[in-house]
Amino acid sequence: MVKQLTEYPPRRSQTTSVAIPASLVADTPHLREKTYKVGLVGRACATFRVENIIIYPDIPQINQARDAKLISGILTYMETPQYLRKHLVKLDPNLTYAGILPPIRTPHHPLQKPASQLKTGEIRDGVVVDAGRDTSLVYLGTDKLAAVPIKLSRGARVTVRVGKIQDRIEGTIVPKREISIYWGYSVSVSNLPVGETIKEGRFDLVIATSRYGRDIGELLEELKKAWNDSKNALIAFGAPKKGLREILAQEGLKIEDVAQFNLNTVPVQAVETVRTEEAVLASLAIINLLG
Repeated sequence: MVKQLTEYPPRRSQTTSVAIPASLVADTPHLREKTYKVGLVGRACATFRVENIIIYPDIPQINQARDAKLISGILTYMETPQYLRKHLVKLDPNLTYAGILPPIRTPHHPLQKPASQLKTGEIRDGVVVDAGRDTSLVYLGTDKLAAVPIKLSRGARVTVRVGKIQDRIEGTIVPKREISIYWGYSVSVSNLPVGETIKEGRFDLVIATSRYGRDIGELLEELKKAWNDSKNALIAFGAPKKGLREILAQEGLKIEDVAQFNLNTVPVQAVETVRTEEAVLASLAIINLLG
């Protein structure tokens, strides 16, 4: 594993994913408020070291591609380091209000700085700006480019470990799986309903969240053991107008058919409905205590 500075948060022992519905923003009329709502989800996922965010269709009668694209685009923008956004993010009307999004400031979001301030062994995300037969030049948000000894596709996003710093930076490519600290999340859009999405993911632990689930306080010990034994875990969330129970029923499924745990992570709620973005924050905060 690549050595990292000890003050940075480690990756979780299991790959942690969340599944959110494409209708997350369907009941919010204005793009500004849609952006804010998605920003809350992205911020919560980054705070609690989620590695994958999966957006699933939850209303079979309509095409939800537009909402899924909006959510995916905003989440991806948030996850992209600031110094790479002009290189990697295309102009998109869905990002009109990106300025209101909260910064996530995870370890892979360092500030721009002179190459002279880089440290040997430091890891930074970059974009390939030029590629020769056996060397590629990568922009890392510094005043010098990094040369890596491999041919890469121009415009590709890569992660580089800094070596010697001379006229240019000598670097090597670091696979994300070898980085021992939390390095952001990926975003994917599923074309399958949530039940099939879960089955396709081959998760060894699935946690459903529902107001009809069992009080999480009653299952903490059992849940903690299952969580710490898992290698590929998923936490699934319902939609603003339908919970997971109703969404799965559209596939002829029950929560018990796809999940080992059906949890109420906001027991004795005093509001009529807990919004999806609120459920994400509340659930991940509790799960964070498991290990």
